[in-house]
Amino acid sequence: MAHGVFGTAINCMDGRTQLPVNEYLKKHYQLDYIDTITEPGPIKILAENTAGVDSIKRRVSISVEAHGSKLIAIVGHYDCAGNPVPDETQLKQFAAALKTIRSWGFEAQCFGLWVDERWQVVPVE
Repeated sequence: MAHGVFGTAINCMDGRTQLPVNEYLKKHYQLDYIDTITEPGPIKILAENTAGVDSIKRRVSISVEAHGSKLIAIVGHYDCAGNPVPDETQLKQFAAALKTIRSWGFEAQCFGLWVDERWQVVPVE
């Protein structure tokens, strides 16, 4: 088991989102480390259950099982090149993406995070 408290972020590969999300998770969940799984437009991949889902699941499994992560955040953001749809569409995709993640049965809290046009992180219900 790894030393320290881990969380998991399924984040966009867009480098603008990495730091704000990691800082948010460390501050609000008292985490030492964030295992970051990146894909272009991950909420779309998970919402539509398209190619790439198995790879994401395998990497989440490593984070949860090897590092003891107790939370999994799925991240969407403003101006996403990997999921170039209106923000409102992305926000609707969160429910299906979270359903996919929760179906994997990991003992971890799952939730969504949105990174807005000011690169501020806000929780998504």
